[in-house]
Amino acid sequence: MDVKIQSLKFDASKQLIEFVEKKMLRLERFADRPTGVDVVLRLEKDNEKGNKLASVVLHVPGGDIMTEQRAKTFEEAVDLALDAVKRQIEKRKDK
Repeated sequence: MDVKIQSLKFDASKQLIEFVEKKMLRLERFADRPTGVDVVLRLEKDNEKGNKLASVVLHVPGGDIMTEQRAKTFEEAVDLALDAVKRQIEKRKDK
């Protein structure tokens, strides 16, 4: 599966990029034939709810699965996005 990571308004560390890649590759276990995933990490100005934003688009046959999560750290935002994508995959399988 092809993992594309983009960081906006900051330079992502090598450690953060490796963390995101490792987490996104786990999606292969849950989704049927995923072709790729696009991750956009972005800094926002809203510090109250958390200024780290992770947008994830999982490309699968039958339509993409998208989510956007906000948290105080990028790692937490990625974990929340991963959980949201897993829930959407489960909903599709139940249909």
